[in-house]
Amino acid sequence: MTFLAAFDVLDVLRSALIFVALLVPLVVIHEFGHFFAAKAFGIRVLEFGIGFPPRIKGWRRGDTNYTLNWLPIGGFVRMLGEEDPTDPRSLAAARPWKRLTVMGAGVVMNVALALLLFTIAFMVPRERALNLAQVAEVMPDSPASMAVITGTLRDGTAPAQGLQPGDVVMEVNGREVRNVSELIFHTRRFIGETQTWVITRASSTLEAELYARWRPPEGQGPTGIRVGAPTTCSGIDEEGNPINCSLRYPYTEGVSYPLWEAVPRGWQAMIDAVIVTKNEIQVRVNGSSGVAPDQPLLSGPVGIASTTGDIVEEAGWRPLIELAALLSLSLAVFNALPIPALDGGRMFFVVVEMVRGGRRISPEKEGFVHLVGFSLLLAGIVVITFFDISRLIT
Repeated sequence: MTFLAAFDVLDVLRSALIFVALLVPLVVIHEFGHFFAAKAFGIRVLEFGIGFPPRIKGWRRGDTNYTLNWLPIGGFVRMLGEEDPTDPRSLAAARPWKRLTVMGAGVVMNVALALLLFTIAFMVPRERALNLAQVAEVMPDSPASMAVITGTLRDGTAPAQGLQPGDVVMEVNGREVRNVSELIFHTRRFIGETQTWVITRASSTLEAELYARWRPPEGQGPTGIRVGAPTTCSGIDEEGNPINCSLRYPYTEGVSYPLWEAVPRGWQAMIDAVIVTKNEIQVRVNGSSGVAPDQPLLSGPVGIASTTGDIVEEAGWRPLIELAALLSLSLAVFNALPIPALDGGRMFFVVVEMVRGGRRISPEKEGFVHLVGFSLLLAGIVVITFFDISRLIT
């Protein structure tokens, strides 16, 4: 009973349904890539399935079975002779470049879908906060405290070096900053680099050069500052803390872009998403003490489903477009990795065959490697799901 009490059953079901509604189309579109490429090259597709068995319904058209299955966790394409080249219409009998095309078509479809979704997200009107991002505290001996400040104050004097409390950040490496979230994102986008910030201080516009660290000390971010939106307070309490504070700039703006602007922005958003994800993983793998202890290194279906439900509850349905784009991009990147049983792993064997002058690894050995890889992936998903559930019930 204690376990059940930890969950709101309706919330869990709602999150799960939303997540499935997002995931299944992404996986099916991925499999459509394999399907269309295989058909184009005359490779026999034995089955195209939505969901995983047991089967609900099936029908046959040509030499392919189309099936609808009970487990709504994606889809699959089963081609003739994926490792066995004895049949001339098998996948393994096709020329190497055709096999690479078929195996990589799913990744291409997910990347194309991610670009489409990011483009749509930029075209759909949204509200952008204009609260600005002000430096509230600078940690001693941090990159921010040693930042090189260039420019001149309005009275003609040279500015004090290092970021100062009260500085407002307007740009990071040419990227516009209009709220705290944008500052955090751009800082982590260019982590490990010396960044150029445009700041305002005493009504003057200055530039700051500072390094964003991979491994900040406990309680510090990459640059060593604490930031917040500029506020106005009416007084202080007995302990000297400000009270009755309100945003100095409580403004938002409606943002949307025409197609010709949304496409390049969508492309840039894809690149940024991949780099930021890579950076965040690297920070966690390095064991950075600047990462909150409750932030997991990886999250599985349960964790993503829970996050999906939280997004809908807090921000409505519009952010799901961006979430779907990120999931599609994640599927593309993950499947492209040279891991056995994934598209990238199968493509690796084709590349090895080409390097060896057409001498392929035996179907039995390749099949065994993919079986082991699939087993390890499944075990990893089980472990990650266990920790996802543990976080939810605690």
